[in-house]
Amino acid sequence: MGRERAAAPSGGKAATAGGHSGAPGPGGHARAPAQGRLTARAIRVAYGDYLALDAVDITVPPGRITALVGPNGAGKSTLFHCLAGTLRPDAGHVILDGKDITRAPAHARTREGIARTFQQLAVFPSLTVEENVRIGAEQGATRDPHATDRALDLLELTPIRHARAAGLQTGTLRRVELARALAGGPRVLLLDEPAAGLDTREAGALARTLKALAADGMALLIVEHDLDLVVELADTAYAMSAGRITASGPAARVLADLQAAAS
Repeated sequence: MGRERAAAPSGGKAATAGGHSGAPGPGGHARAPAQGRLTARAIRVAYGDYLALDAVDITVPPGRITALVGPNGAGKSTLFHCLAGTLRPDAGHVILDGKDITRAPAHARTREGIARTFQQLAVFPSLTVEENVRIGAEQGATRDPHATDRALDLLELTPIRHARAAGLQTGTLRRVELARALAGGPRVLLLDEPAAGLDTREAGALARTLKALAADGMALLIVEHDLDLVVELADTAYAMSAGRITASGPAARVLADLQAAAS
């Protein structure tokens, strides 16, 4: 089956809903496994003389939404890649439920139960919605034969399951990408700018979805520039600047301090 990455189509509107494999949970979506604590300790990444990450610590606990905020160039994307397995740090450790996965590549972390979405939409335009979502089920940690159908239903994609991804609007493609991530039955979900390209209604639906997933026990990390969405969503926030964590704690307090410092 040919696989290619899509450029993000312009425009778009869609409602989002959440789901992942496992026993059904409240609200019609599946219940996450109990474990899923992702921890980074003393992460260091350098590019020559430039220190992109300097002794960074972060914990993404199960049943909570953790946010990573900061200006462009703060090191958020670099840390995200270290957690996802697309970048190996020069020093430090990434630990999932007590297991050191620092050297594990991205595909191995997917099998361990870590899923991610992308800032730039990453769907396969020549495939149908269903085929895109099935890839997540095949690559993930689930053994549920109904995982693809479950994810399609929960994100309200069943009516368009046979439609090609090419030509779908941005909001719909965001749902497809999220469904693909959830179809693998992850314990940890990493989201890179999940609200990018969404209108207010779509962003609100996304927030409800992510809150429901956390309520079912999933560990979620979001990297997001929309601070209003972060305040609405996150339990804990980490603020970054120049490759360091400069503040952490309850999201509302961290963001209020950031705004006060900027005024």
